[in-house]
Amino acid sequence: MPLEDLPDWLPTWCVNQLGDGPVGVLFEVRSISAVFGLRLAGGRDVVVKAREDDGRATSCVAAQARLAQRGFPCAQPLTPAVGVGALAVHAEEYRPGGELLQGDSPEIAVRYAEVFARLMGELVHVTVAPPLPNPRWVRWDHTDSGVWPAIGFLDERDQSVVPAYVVEVAERTRARMLAADLPCVLGHADFEAQNLRWHDSQVWAVHDWDSLAWQPEAALVGAASAVFPKTGPATLPPIESSAAFLAAYQDLRGRRFTAEEQEIAWAASLWPAAHDLRWEALHADPPVSSDAVRAQAPERLRRANA
Repeated sequence: MPLEDLPDWLPTWCVNQLGDGPVGVLFEVRSISAVFGLRLAGGRDVVVKAREDDGRATSCVAAQARLAQRGFPCAQPLTPAVGVGALAVHAEEYRPGGELLQGDSPEIAVRYAEVFARLMGELVHVTVAPPLPNPRWVRWDHTDSGVWPAIGFLDERDQSVVPAYVVEVAERTRARMLAADLPCVLGHADFEAQNLRWHDSQVWAVHDWDSLAWQPEAALVGAASAVFPKTGPATLPPIESSAAFLAAYQDLRGRRFTAEEQEIAWAASLWPAAHDLRWEALHADPPVSSDAVRAQAPERLRRANA
């Protein structure tokens, strides 16, 4: 990406917040956030992230900074979240390198559970305002009418293309989770393989701290047990792999989930898949995880008592 194609506000922002303007672009990624890898005039490489300011960014960046200070493997923020028009923007250190850890076997699930348990243990020591609203793909706890959270660009599409079984899965899992009365904690709600990098057997970096959520621990762990293999399109690991993730997490945290928490974890394991299948249907994308959800939903719902 040429320098001249950067957003107009970005060079001045870098000078004001980091003391140097950009002289090179290392990379650019656009999804929910716009992420720019930049080389500054003084020689530093940094990452600048800009996303719609929905009130979450301040807490997410503050929590990430606290984790980095405690030695958790994540990029150290260099600025707080700063408002730029309708955007929330922050800069963080550039933490390149590492490899994807791919696979959805029980053995791979345990390795991811080890990182998630460490992450959740560290977040116990972090106090920030709850980063609400929660990310849309885990926002089963919304107060909007209907089963899905109100998201304009999705709601304006033809909802009849969403398969009936996907809606049923969402309704049953959401009803089970809403029936629980469990305390909320801070946790990572996008714990996908594509957001982690590894050096050999050690995790090198956990990314995407914009995706922190404020939900019951069991729901956060259950969602993570289902999305850990994801490197692109929607996916759902084998049930035995989610079970291995949940068991390893509890062993490492030194606390067994109650019967209700076990059910909430299994219910939460289906919500991201239902959200993804709805997304795929509304965008006419190939339904990659459709067969897995159809095959696994009855057993996951049974374990959720949903």
